[in-house]
Amino acid sequence: MAEENSSEKSKVAKAAGIVGAATMVSRIFGLLRDIVIAAFFGAGWKTDAFWVAYRIPNMLRRLLGEGALTISFVPVFTEYLQKKTRQQAVELASVIFTLLSGFLAIITLAGIILSPVIVGLIAPGFISEPQQFNLAVFLNRLMFPYIFFISLVALCMGILNSFRHFSAPALSPVMLNVAMIASAFLLKDYFAEPITALAIGVLIGGFFQLVMQWPFLLKYGVKFKIKFDLRHPGLRQIGYLFIPAVFSASVNTLNVFVGTILASLLPYGSVTYLFYADRVMELPLGVFAIAVGTATLPSFSRQATNNNTSELKTSLSFSLRLMLFLIIPAMIALIALNQPIISVLFQRGAFDATASVLTGQALFCYALGLWAFAVVRIFLSAFYSLQDSKWPMKAAFISFGVNILASVILMYPLKHNGLALANSLAVTVNVFVLAAALKKKIGPFLDKEFYKAILKIIIASLVMLAAILLVSIYHPWNIMVGFKEKLFYLLSVISLGGIAFLVSAYLLKIPEVKKVINLIKQRFRPQQGRFDG
Repeated sequence: MAEENSSEKSKVAKAAGIVGAATMVSRIFGLLRDIVIAAFFGAGWKTDAFWVAYRIPNMLRRLLGEGALTISFVPVFTEYLQKKTRQQAVELASVIFTLLSGFLAIITLAGIILSPVIVGLIAPGFISEPQQFNLAVFLNRLMFPYIFFISLVALCMGILNSFRHFSAPALSPVMLNVAMIASAFLLKDYFAEPITALAIGVLIGGFFQLVMQWPFLLKYGVKFKIKFDLRHPGLRQIGYLFIPAVFSASVNTLNVFVGTILASLLPYGSVTYLFYADRVMELPLGVFAIAVGTATLPSFSRQATNNNTSELKTSLSFSLRLMLFLIIPAMIALIALNQPIISVLFQRGAFDATASVLTGQALFCYALGLWAFAVVRIFLSAFYSLQDSKWPMKAAFISFGVNILASVILMYPLKHNGLALANSLAVTVNVFVLAAALKKKIGPFLDKEFYKAILKIIIASLVMLAAILLVSIYHPWNIMVGFKEKLFYLLSVISLGGIAFLVSAYLLKIPEVKKVINLIKQRFRPQQGRFDG
């Protein structure tokens, strides 16, 4: 039993390393994309219109695709692989592919037709500004087919992850970011409204994200066929999980989206400040939290399918420790260095010092809830591996209500920062509700060793914070100096803080240090030097 647990931990850690490395590449390109957009288009009514238009299909992607579809599909598909034949599992995939394609085609057409209504509901503040409203509608119509491509990508991701192949799905967002960067440089001068080029880039990127998955599916013998079967038992299982998952797995996205709606009622630029702050938040979430969450779902699903509750609890505790070892210092760094990070990344061209300061404030408020965003992902993987969708949905409703209430209370005294803070409060409530429900369902899953490890991680993170603050005392941050000086300052402080954390973690004998070091060694061995799920 101990050997099996150790093997599963190694698989989770290795998969998390693969997803994390691939996602890091994707996030770097994503930041480059945002840097290019900020430099070309700044933070004003046109960028607000674009980001509102982009958030609509992007939210549907997270609702219907990467969120609900993945966590409802993987446990059932894994069960078919474990207890039935691969042919039956592939047949289930074909049924889902057929129905999903038809459903997405209808959603896309409806979205294009109803864009004026959707934009009016999402950004009511735009209605009084006809030029901004019309631009948002036009861009939304242009980008809406993206939901068709990217939701099919999510299905492919679920299939490949079930076969423990993680690299292609994790790398696919690079295609979107490259397409948007190239479009900004090459196409903006061909349109009367230059920002239209970004919408074209979204469509191109979505198409190539889907194309990228095909060779890897064929490698595992998955060939989609048109198979319309509403009575397939696997479809009923997935449907039972999917409908609640549409809300529960995507409540954080919905909370950010509520922030977008309310931000449209605030001064110009508020939508853009929140968007860029959220984008920076997605870097540690994608590299660490989403990586560990993606890696754990197939493992949790196998253990739940085989009724190995004790192994599931062991894997859950290990996954939480590994993720928090990575995410807590990242959270402290974002809180302490919010202004330098935003300034270095975005302050150039049309994105001025004022926009940098206001975006940094939003990042500070978002970062307070970073640990909770990460923990929710792990908890959801555990619940859906158990094919339990009720409690995640209940917790999501509670979290959503907290977010709306807190947003309304905080948005006027704190402006856009109040919306970001409300989001952090809501996700924290979500964590505590899910933790209580999971404990009731499977029994205590966190032991003394877990709490000792977390205490040590917090101590090491505070040592890192002390090192950062020490630098700021003797060499205060100056937003008005040149880019090279700011970059040198940020890299120096991050390096010093990182060293302080790792040395402290090593001296405190935090076990995850060895795991991370071993993963790095494995990635640089010649025979291990390729991405392979």
